[in-house]
Amino acid sequence: MYTNGNADMSYVETNTKSPLYKHVAKTYAWMFLGLLLTFLTCVALYATKLVIALFITWWLPFALLVAKLALVVFLTARLHKMSVGAARGIFLGFSVLTGVTLSPLMLMYEAGSAIFLFGVAALFFGVMAGAGLVTKRDVSGFAPIVLFGLIALVVMELVSLFIHMPMLDTAICFIGIAIFLGVTTYDAKKCKDYYYAYENDAQMLDKVSIFSALNLYLDFINLFLYLLRLLGKRR
Repeated sequence: MYTNGNADMSYVETNTKSPLYKHVAKTYAWMFLGLLLTFLTCVALYATKLVIALFITWWLPFALLVAKLALVVFLTARLHKMSVGAARGIFLGFSVLTGVTLSPLMLMYEAGSAIFLFGVAALFFGVMAGAGLVTKRDVSGFAPIVLFGLIALVVMELVSLFIHMPMLDTAICFIGIAIFLGVTTYDAKKCKDYYYAYENDAQMLDKVSIFSALNLYLDFINLFLYLLRLLGKRR
């Protein structure tokens, strides 16, 4: 029996929004867990001096990069077919591998500078992710723009390997920061879109939660790295 239209509407909104925010909270919890694993891996390698031994072998950084790319490609291509446990395992493995590849940064930059810029990256990330969560705009049309920006950034990075110009490197950092600020908003909104696409499939929701966590994790890591590269104090 409907005696109060406003009260009934409030009840409906509460019950339809709660699962969405649980999904979003789970996604960000996985992202934070990935960041924690990456940080602990970096600290462990630095504290035990293994970071030096690991990178004496010239091919190891390249092998780690290939392994990381393979994990991302495999997760993206097989997301619908793999189990939830496999998706989680790939994400956690990727986080550890990223910690290994980033561990030399602890030898290159002062700890205080890195911690400060980590906080700045977290602030920027939080603002842009918040914007993505509250916006109701359809962001699917921005996918080609995001892809083009990322490809252009990769091309510029490759050019910088052969043309060593301080101004070019600075420009790349500013462009990289701008791109990943935008991509953060895009991926935060996509997290909501995935929920609405799979809200009736609990298993798929768990898997897209991991996939969204990976995307947001990569956004944060890249934002932090460009800030560190631009403003970090070297040892």
